[in-house]
Amino acid sequence: MITVTLADGTQRKFDQALTVQAVAEDIGPGLANAALAARVDGEMVDLSHIINKDVELTIVTGNTEDGLEVIRHSAAHLMAQAVQRLFPKVEVTIGPVIENGFYYDFASKDPFHEDDLVKITAEMKKIVKEKLPVERFEMSRDEAIEFFEQKGEKYKAEIIRDIPEDQVLSMYRQGEFTDLCRGPHVPNTGKIKVFKLMSIAGAYWRGNSDNEMLQRVYGTAWSDKKELKTYLHLLEEAEKRDHRKLGKKMDLFHFQEEAPGMVFWHDRGWSIYQSIQQYMRKKLNARDYKEINTPSVVEYTLWEKSGHADKFGDDMFSVESENRQFAVKPMNCPCHVQVYNQGLKSYRDLPIRLAEFGSCHRNEPSGALHGLMRVRGFVQDDAHIFCQENQISGEVSQFIDFLHEVYADFGFDEIIYRISTRPEKRVGSDEVWDKSEKALADALDAKGIDWEELPGEGAFYGPKIEFSLKDCLGRVWQCGTIQVDFSMPNRLEATYIDENGDKVTPVMLHRAILGSFERFIGILLEHHAGNMPLWLAPTQVAILNITGQQSEYAEKVGKKLKNQGFRAIYDLRNEKIGYKIRQHTLNKTNYLVIVGNNELESETITVRSHDGQDLGSMKVEELVQLMDLQINEKK
Repeated sequence: MITVTLADGTQRKFDQALTVQAVAEDIGPGLANAALAARVDGEMVDLSHIINKDVELTIVTGNTEDGLEVIRHSAAHLMAQAVQRLFPKVEVTIGPVIENGFYYDFASKDPFHEDDLVKITAEMKKIVKEKLPVERFEMSRDEAIEFFEQKGEKYKAEIIRDIPEDQVLSMYRQGEFTDLCRGPHVPNTGKIKVFKLMSIAGAYWRGNSDNEMLQRVYGTAWSDKKELKTYLHLLEEAEKRDHRKLGKKMDLFHFQEEAPGMVFWHDRGWSIYQSIQQYMRKKLNARDYKEINTPSVVEYTLWEKSGHADKFGDDMFSVESENRQFAVKPMNCPCHVQVYNQGLKSYRDLPIRLAEFGSCHRNEPSGALHGLMRVRGFVQDDAHIFCQENQISGEVSQFIDFLHEVYADFGFDEIIYRISTRPEKRVGSDEVWDKSEKALADALDAKGIDWEELPGEGAFYGPKIEFSLKDCLGRVWQCGTIQVDFSMPNRLEATYIDENGDKVTPVMLHRAILGSFERFIGILLEHHAGNMPLWLAPTQVAILNITGQQSEYAEKVGKKLKNQGFRAIYDLRNEKIGYKIRQHTLNKTNYLVIVGNNELESETITVRSHDGQDLGSMKVEELVQLMDLQINEKK
C-alpha cells in the first residue's frame, strides 16, 4: 500500500505504483486538467513521474511560482522548436528561465529581425494546437554527445562534454524536437497558451566576448491573459519611467563613449546627489560615525593581502608607476582597516564606526553597462564597524533601525530580507562562518522580521543580510547590506587590547544602506517617475512673470526664496505664461509661482503645484511655511 500525503495534510492510499497524473485524476478532473507538474518530497518532477513509495505530494498548477517556472521553461523549448522548424540550419544552445520570462540563444549565420518574431510566434501557436506530448527520457553522456553531433548541434555537445562522464542525462522530446534539460515540463504543448516574444539581442556564447556572437530571443509566458496584460502594462510604465530618458529630459546627467560607464553629472542631477549626501551625512553624524576619506589608487599588494585581488582581480583597473603596480580601488574595505590600524585601540574604544562616501571603480563588461544602474565609476555610502564579538547583535540591530528610517524617508515601505550564506570560494574556518551566520539570523529574529536564506551567496569573507526594496511597479532592488567579517581584520593585522591586556582581532561589519549613489538615484527617478519629493527636487520652485512689468518683483520673490535656502529659479523670458508653465511642468518643478499685475500690487504670489493644483494667492511667507513643512516631513 502506498500513502500519498497531499499539501493540505489529507492522505490517499493506493495499492500499486502510479504516476503523479493518476493521483491528480483520482483527486478530481479539475485538478487533473490544471496540473502541470508536482513536488514529490520537495523535489520538482513531471506528471509522468512514478510514485512507488510513501511520499508527500504537491500538485503544481499555473497560478503558482513553481507553475510559472514550468510554463516558462516549456515555452523556451516551444520557441526553440518553432525556430528550428522555420530555420532548419539554426543551432540551439541554451534556453533558461529568467525573471518574468525566458530566452533562448541561437547560432545563426543570418541575424533575426523583428519580422521573424511574428513568424516564430505563429509557428509556436501551431505547435500548441498540435498538443505534442512532452516526454522525458535518459541518455548516457557519450550517447548524448553523439546524438547532438549527428544533428550538427556542436554547442549542445560542448555543454555535455563539461558534464562528468558517469552522469546520466535528462532529455526531453516533443515531436521532432529533442533537448537536454533537467525539467520538469508541461505534459503536452497545449498547456502553453499565453506567451509573447519580446525582443532580439546579441549574446556571446557562454558570456565570453572571445566566443561567437549568438542571437538571443527573449519571451514571456503566463498562466492567463490577464497576467500577461498586467505585465505588459507594467513594462510600458517602466519604459516611461526609464531613468535614462528622465535624465535627458530633466537635464540631470549624460554618458558618452570617451568615458564608458562613467557619469557626467549636470548641475540639476548633482543637486539631487548633494541633497542625498547631505542627508546621509547628517544621519551618520547622529549615530556616531566618523567620516573619513581614503585614496582611490592603492598598491596592488594591499589587495592581494586582503583577498580582493584573487576574487576581483579581473574587474580591477590597474596602473603602473615607478616599477610598482597599483589598483584603482574597487571597494573601500581594506583602506578603512588602514585607518583603523593607526594608533593602539582598546576594547573601551569599540565600537568604532568609520564611514566614507567612497569613490570606487570596477571594470564592468561594456555590454553590462546600463545607465546609472550599472556603471564603472560609482560612490558607495560605505561604512565599517569595528567591534567586539559580543557587540555584533547590537550593532546589526541598530543598523536595521537606521536603514528602515532612511528607506521610509525616500518613500520605500516594503523591504525584503535575505541572509546570504557561505560561498564555495571563501576565506575563514567553518566555525567562524557558523558564528557569523548565526549572529545575523539572531538579529533579524529578535526584531520579529521574516527572512529567507540565499545559500552560497555570501561575500568571500563573510555572510550578509541583503535588504531589497520594492518600488511602485513591484520591482525588487537589492540596495542595503550588512556583512559580518571575522577574516579581513585578521588578514590585515587589525587588533585591539581586550580587558585582559591581550591583543585581539576585532570583528568588522561591512554595511551600506543606499549601495551606490548612482544606482540609488536611478531607482529613485523611476520610482517617482522623475517627480522627486520636494526635499530632493533639483528645482523646488520657479517664479514666472506674466509680462515684463513684473520682472523686478519676480526676481525679488525668487531671491527671497533662495535666501530661505530653497532651490529657486526665476523665468523672466518674454514668452507666454502658458508656455512657461508647460515647460516647467515637464521639467518636474514642484511649485510654480506666477506673478502678474494683481500680485505686484498686493505683494502676493499665485501658487500652482506640479500636479496642476491651483493653491491660490498667498504671501511668500506662507509658501515658505508650506515648503518647510513638506521638506521636514520628507514629502
